[in-house]
Amino acid sequence: MNYPLDTVVVEKLWAKQASNLPWYTPWEKVCDGSQEQIRWFVGGQLNASYACLDVHVKAGKGKKVAIYWQGEQGQRRKLTYGQLYAMVNRYAALLQQQGVKKGDVVVLYLPMIPEAVAMMLAVVRLGGVHAVVFSGFSAAALRERIVATGAKIIVTADVGYRRGKTLHLKPIVDQAAEATGIEKVLVIQRSQEAIQINQERDVIVSDCDDDEVYVEPEKVESSHPLFILYTSGTTGVPKGIMHGTGGYLTYVYSTIKWAFGINEESIYWCTADIGWITGHSYVTYGPLLHGASMVMVEGAPDYPTPDVWWKIIQDYRVSIFYTSPTALRMFMKQDEAQIAQHDFSCLKILGSVGEPINPEVWRWYDRVIGRQQCPVIDTWWQTETGGFMISPMANQERITLKPGSATLPLPGVIADVVDERGESVPANTKGFLVIKRPWPGMAIGIFGDQERFKEIYWSKFPGAYYSGDYARKDSDGYFWLLGRADEVLNIAGHRIGTAEIESAVLMHGAVAEVAAVPVADQVKGEQVVLFVTLKDGIVQSPHLIQEIMLVVRKEIGAFVTPREVFVVQQLPKTRSGKIMRRLLKAALNGNG
Repeated sequence: MNYPLDTVVVEKLWAKQASNLPWYTPWEKVCDGSQEQIRWFVGGQLNASYACLDVHVKAGKGKKVAIYWQGEQGQRRKLTYGQLYAMVNRYAALLQQQGVKKGDVVVLYLPMIPEAVAMMLAVVRLGGVHAVVFSGFSAAALRERIVATGAKIIVTADVGYRRGKTLHLKPIVDQAAEATGIEKVLVIQRSQEAIQINQERDVIVSDCDDDEVYVEPEKVESSHPLFILYTSGTTGVPKGIMHGTGGYLTYVYSTIKWAFGINEESIYWCTADIGWITGHSYVTYGPLLHGASMVMVEGAPDYPTPDVWWKIIQDYRVSIFYTSPTALRMFMKQDEAQIAQHDFSCLKILGSVGEPINPEVWRWYDRVIGRQQCPVIDTWWQTETGGFMISPMANQERITLKPGSATLPLPGVIADVVDERGESVPANTKGFLVIKRPWPGMAIGIFGDQERFKEIYWSKFPGAYYSGDYARKDSDGYFWLLGRADEVLNIAGHRIGTAEIESAVLMHGAVAEVAAVPVADQVKGEQVVLFVTLKDGIVQSPHLIQEIMLVVRKEIGAFVTPREVFVVQQLPKTRSGKIMRRLLKAALNGNG
């Protein structure tokens, strides 16, 4: 199906979708501007916290479950919309007491707990801007993001839990906050362990269910920033991608409905972490806008037992399950007979996110988990797009699914595959994936650097958004994603730039040059391998290799730990001195 290019028709589509949200003040114009400067629903005012909570409570649905939460050791909590609403108001009042007001950035460094969702909604209730940082990042990476945002307040927890280990988050925050503008550290206490407190700076967050507090939601303009989320790119400096309020919420509301058919009766589980864009769009905002019940889980997918996820689906009667190919590849090693012992009759939709899903994994997912009764909704999108761009639609028999293909663009999205000149390529030809029409969920810029935003995304192909991904279209017009066209790795669904990794390695005094190269991994999709040259007089040793690996863990996080480090005499370079990573990559992947 080809969607109309006519501007009037597309604007009517988005106006109709935006009308599903509660606006304080109607918009005067659907969109204004062009390319990276476009703004959606101009003149309209709304509040994201109100749209996710107040509307449901006012409609008499306060007793409906908003979040089913399960901890790694099987601890369970259940929060109704009324309880989540009360928690958000209490947190908003606390943030107000710390001086947070409209436009202020608040950094959140939290594990997968309901309080993380509540804090996000509390920040935006005040008209603030949340900047969530994945709690797997190191103190150095967290500090870099604190400094970049200029935030004065950070919210964390004392601990998180994963694979039976206690992750002490507060000491990481203490280290990261040194020599920054942080004035207050709010700490959600989860354990009985003593917390080292800075009496002038730290605030322990107490959550008394008996406290009735109401904070009036701040009316914000549609283009007012909702959040900043840092993502890696082709430079060593992460990009602070900003999303506006009205356009983003409209797009997330629409796309989760189109792709998954979500409604108030859905029991929805997206396994993504709150620190990534999927955790923003399709853990927090998407399901809550629709008044659905969602499952939220802290911990590893195969701990404390290999079938913990299957028990969760069975016990909570999950109807929509959205996870990554990385997780699925890990589960494919399990005994299918043991998986089959679980009751998956509740499932109606299966989703895939984070990286292209190959046909073998797609078929396993369909057969073993879906029992060939659930459509597999493979979604292509990015941090910068805000929501799904290319995906099947659950409630329409518009297409036949093809294992491994994200299928066709969603309504209002005009995608194409082009060559270096920006011209459409023939069917089954590899090219660059571009989007030829602005959409409401698109990023409104890079925090503090609008010129960089234009250069990265809108300059390579004038008039089109450059995704940085390779793709091809088959003879039916279906899109097949073929990986990154730039220097970005996808490690277990987490995007990280090679430049950021290389910058970290060069902090080791023994390293002269380094090339970070992605290598295929059966479970994680990709891992990083380092090729380094040493400074004169430095002798290679196993201890040195370990030190280099530790630098990466310290400066970025354990999830980026290199698979291998090779010490070489010299790196292959072009005549102009640029390292030829493609030769190293080809050699590692057996193509050279």
